[in-house]
Amino acid sequence: MQTDKDPTRGLTHALVAAWQTGQTTSALPWAGALGDAAAAYAAQEAVAQGMGWFRAGPAQHWKSGGPHRQAVLTHAPLPPAGVRTSPADYADMRFHTPGIEAEIALRLGRAVSPEQAAAMTPATAGPWVDAMAVSIEIVDSRWQEGGDAPALLRLADLQSHGALVLGEWVPYAARDWAAQPCEVRIGSQTPVVRQGTHPLGDPAWLLPVWLRHLTRSGATVPAGTVVTTGSWVGLLQAQRGDSVVVSFDGVGSATAQL
Repeated sequence: MQTDKDPTRGLTHALVAAWQTGQTTSALPWAGALGDAAAAYAAQEAVAQGMGWFRAGPAQHWKSGGPHRQAVLTHAPLPPAGVRTSPADYADMRFHTPGIEAEIALRLGRAVSPEQAAAMTPATAGPWVDAMAVSIEIVDSRWQEGGDAPALLRLADLQSHGALVLGEWVPYAARDWAAQPCEVRIGSQTPVVRQGTHPLGDPAWLLPVWLRHLTRSGATVPAGTVVTTGSWVGLLQAQRGDSVVVSFDGVGSATAQL
């Protein structure tokens, strides 16, 4: 009897089926399927191919981030059907246990080659960005265990991505991010207000790491590619029917209807 030499194939099929049916699936059978982050990223790519998300070209929208600057940052391409402009209505999409993250998205103003990505530092990354926008990431999981699923399986599942709302683009400029206020309103919940709480201190700090990830196979990242850069408020719980409003003073706002 033949055995499957690719341990991620069954995992890929399980995630593709979950996306297609709108049903969650258990992570338990796949707990040992991924040996490292490279295998998780390969699974991301296989799921994207299985779903046909990027047949027209490379992913235009990404998420990237981590809990602090010493952590290994993670990255995921975002399915285009879930990326919408504020005000965004998601009545047509199914979320299992939606969470809300208030973020700042950055847009590349020019293409970045592998050589340019390799030479980039946080101090030199800013001029590559032409615009920023308030963004709302709707976090959701295809795994029944949600955030309790193993980290590599969550990474394979687009780092638990559900959808992304983008507010109005405004010209990018370095700001005093340590003084930046952020407010999140979810349904009838008490508003959440934070100041200077981006986990990396500056949303643009992750650009070199993210771009080296995108160019690792030798591809150039096109101008106009967007990355959302991590939550200022952690993960806030929401439910179907909630209206979500995220505001950053001096940058803008974004609205989603779940």
